[in-house]
Formats: sequence, structure tokens, C-alpha cells
Amino acid sequence: MPFSTPPCPAPAILAEAVEIRHNERAMATEQNTIETAESSDKPNPLWLRRADQWGVALLVLLGLAGMVVWWWSHGGFRGELIDIERAEPRQAEFLVDVNRAGWPELAQLPRIGETLARRIVESRERDGPFQTFDDLRRVQGVGPRTLERLRPYLLPLDDDDVDTGNAHSKPRGTVPVKEKD
Repeated sequence: MPFSTPPCPAPAILAEAVEIRHNERAMATEQNTIETAESSDKPNPLWLRRADQWGVALLVLLGLAGMVVWWWSHGGFRGELIDIERAEPRQAEFLVDVNRAGWPELAQLPRIGETLARRIVESRERDGPFQTFDDLRRVQGVGPRTLERLRPYLLPLDDDDVDTGNAHSKPRGTVPVKEKD
């Protein structure tokens, strides 16, 4: 007997498996399409819609244009904006009564530091009030030049001032005020 082989069902099974796989892919693609369509209908709270993005871009451009117009109208192109370096310095009146001022107030005077101001106060407490400006020379560190630099900033000393504590403001001293940046 000749040996015969039964017909092979493989091609039919293989064709059927390919068709099933193809249908599964089609269904998955269709499912993704449905999910994408559903998700695009919901607004994403983290991102703006396209129309809102255009609106924001338009507002930003209008703001920038407004800034350029302001700069132009205030002389920015011509270099006429306020320059702090060219501003006129302001003067402040600063007068001190050497018989009443504490060392922090005296230290604010030009070319007088904390150490010299403390010496002036110690001398006043130890030897009594200053009767004249020349009495300031008894303080170590106060010479004729320092005394002349201080005179415009000191309230006058009269005999009545020392006894009663009344001060008159005859001389005037000005200290440049430094503007903060």
C-alpha cells in the first residue's frame, strides 16, 4: 500500500489565524479612534485651547507695543530718559549741639568717626559742657583743621546756651544727601 498522507489543514488554519489577527488590530484601532475623539471633546485644564492661545499672544503683543510707545514718547529714542547721575544733588541741613548730642549723632558729621565722637562725649561728661568751640580742642584728635571743618555743622555756643540749654541756629551747615539706587 502506498503510503498516503492526509491532507494538511495548516493552510486553512493559518489563513484563519491571520484573519483573526487582522480583525483584532482593526478593532483596537477603532477603539483608539473612539477614545481619542472622546478625549478631544474634553478641555484639558492644563493647556489653553488654540483660540485662547491666540488671544493671549495678541494681549502680549499689545503690551509690548504699549511699552515701546511709552518709551518712545518719553524720549527713550533721543536719550532723554531721567539719568540719576545727572540729577541735581540735594542738600540736607544738619546742625548739632555738641553739649547735648550723643556719639551716634556726632559720628554723622563729615570726617568724624565713632571713636572721635565717643571721645567728644566722654570729654563733655568728664570736664563739663563746652563753653566755646575752641574747648573742643581739649579732645584728643580734634585739632584746628578738624575744628574748622566742624564749625558749619555745630549750633552756636553762647554763655546762655551752656547755662540754660537754649540753642540758636545762626550758622548753617549742609551735608550732601546720597541718593539710593
